[in-house]
Amino acid sequence: MHLPRIIAHRGASAVAPENTLAAFRAAAAAGAQWVEFDVALTSDGRPVVFHDDRLDRTSDGTGLLAETSFETLKHLDAGSWFAPTFAGEMIPTLEEVLETLETLALGFNMEIKPDLGREVATAHTALTITAADWPEASAPPLISSFSRIAVAVARDEQPQWPRSLLFDRRPLDWREIGQELKLTGFGANQQHLDRDQVAELKDAGFRLTAYTVNTVERAQILFAWGVDAVFTDTPGTMVPACATFGTGHQ
Repeated sequence: MHLPRIIAHRGASAVAPENTLAAFRAAAAAGAQWVEFDVALTSDGRPVVFHDDRLDRTSDGTGLLAETSFETLKHLDAGSWFAPTFAGEMIPTLEEVLETLETLALGFNMEIKPDLGREVATAHTALTITAADWPEASAPPLISSFSRIAVAVARDEQPQWPRSLLFDRRPLDWREIGQELKLTGFGANQQHLDRDQVAELKDAGFRLTAYTVNTVERAQILFAWGVDAVFTDTPGTMVPACATFGTGHQ
């Protein structure tokens, strides 16, 4: 797996509403090679690209995404909260995002964000659609999740794709879970990382990504420690500034 140093977090989410087609187009315009996005299910099982459990923060809807039908969701505005110029931007389906990323020649990290009790269903649906819609000739996506169950589904259904378990603070059983899930790597909250943790993870053979890094100074420190890639809301700033740092380990 080749990872670019800079991955646009939910698209270029500092300049466009996160997890929308506009954000992914903005990431491509900023020079990003990869984007990260989140996949969750509506109440009727449609996979859409959305981060929060609730609709309120990034749309004009209310309530839980998991309790909202796709028919209701497709009429929501997911852009006006960010800026009037994005009025009418919709919550995209997974299929729409995959088509857009193919057109833009962007690689991606798909984070599976299941609601409680639908870990298997969310992972299975997202993986099945991605496997069917993403060109075989393109670089395989990186699949990640905070849910060990979701990552286990990825291990079983798409074993050839790289997998990453996300964590806020490194779990005590990281070595065991890495072996059990046959992980390519881990994704860490950069606020809780230190040099020794990075060294231990890397020495054990795992790739390491860090979220969310919006300053060049912090990115430079993390890369010096051995982090392979960082997620950023500001690819327009980070991509050119970090170009001299090179690319991730091959």
